[in-house]
Amino acid sequence: MNLKFKEKSTLTGLKQTALPEDSQNSLEAEIHQFMGKDTKRKFKNWRLRILISAILGYASYYVVRQNFTIAMPVLINEFGYTKTQLGWAMFLFNIIYGFGKLFNGYLSDRSNARYFMAFGLGACGVISIFLGLSKGLMSFILLYAFIGWFQSMGFPPVARMLTHWFTPKELGTKWAIASAAHQIGGATINASAAFLILWMGWQGAFFVPGFFAIGMALLLVYLLRDRPEEVDLPAPEAYKGEKVPEIDPTRVSMREVYEIVLTNRSLWFVCLSNMCLYIVRMGVITWAPTFLWEMKGIALQKAGFQVAIYELAGIAGGIFAGWLSDRLFKGRRGPVGFLYMLLLAGSLVYFWKIEPGHDVANAIAMTMVGFLVYGPQVLVGVASADLGSKRAVGVANGFAGTFAYVGVGLSSLIIGWVSDHWGWDIGFAMFITAALLGAGFFALNWEKSAQQ
Repeated sequence: MNLKFKEKSTLTGLKQTALPEDSQNSLEAEIHQFMGKDTKRKFKNWRLRILISAILGYASYYVVRQNFTIAMPVLINEFGYTKTQLGWAMFLFNIIYGFGKLFNGYLSDRSNARYFMAFGLGACGVISIFLGLSKGLMSFILLYAFIGWFQSMGFPPVARMLTHWFTPKELGTKWAIASAAHQIGGATINASAAFLILWMGWQGAFFVPGFFAIGMALLLVYLLRDRPEEVDLPAPEAYKGEKVPEIDPTRVSMREVYEIVLTNRSLWFVCLSNMCLYIVRMGVITWAPTFLWEMKGIALQKAGFQVAIYELAGIAGGIFAGWLSDRLFKGRRGPVGFLYMLLLAGSLVYFWKIEPGHDVANAIAMTMVGFLVYGPQVLVGVASADLGSKRAVGVANGFAGTFAYVGVGLSSLIIGWVSDHWGWDIGFAMFITAALLGAGFFALNWEKSAQQ
């Protein structure tokens, strides 16, 4: 078979032609073989660059997000704020972040991911600096709520780039690797914020991350690209020798959002499982430093390191979950999520019942919870991408995020109020119940796979 290509139009268009009936190879395999070594090397390098840049970029979002939670015990001690008052900041942040995920998910599908992600991160950095200049409770609450909108601009462009640079057959594993950004950013700020506070006062936990985020935003503009076509490369399926899907070059419309996302029953199950999951995930991240300090007698610096362990354990948990769903379960995310959520409920019981003074046991419990909570988070993201397609991946992921952060917003406020009035036992009972309900919603998508 004789294939003729032009340098640019070949690699960006890849229009299919009819093959002879006796052809033994598909057009996709021919294209894959036709690519020169330089093109394949260029594609490999760009895919690695996009993956690493997306990880570093989204990790930076977390640096200017979780700095507030690690500073909360100091704000309570220095200004006399109650957990209920600071819970309002968590509540408003999560509500705004959740609805922002849906709106900004739609915008990200209609925008260039390179600039969209960088702008949101830079805005978060500026607001973090203003948080460090704040003095009153209302300014803390309003600024932290406001940063939620720009935080919601972080992951939709990552989801868009992953689906445009990697094929569905490898998406679970690559999504899991990219999701390590949550743990890298969270572990970095949880391990360093306490020392920044000791060195510069509580303001240091906001100033240093703020300037760091602005610098990273400028770097993302240089590193990222929205799609392979921007650097004269083909679709990732062609690079991998797979069937190249036909993709409408126009941006997604509101009608398609309705048809692809809002009427998809399986995606609704994903959204509900994500809501339950995030009650646990963000509840632990938000309140673990305060819980470990108050109930376990652990110093703030040690509490920060234990939460960092929780984050780092999540890297392994997320990658393992993505790999299991890709390889062992052939693209089925439901069974893996169901198993993870059941084990998570058991781990929360163990963490809850550890007596004060057992630092090693607490660290083990935080490791178990971190491993198990981040696996389902990866699976929710990949499942939303499977169901939303490349055209609507941002809004599908944002839709799942909206459900998550409505639940988290309520739980942040309720957990603060419950711990003030009834203690931590009721709070942990809520976390365990949410984990069990999440397992049930994952089970409802038991047979769904990336190919369906």
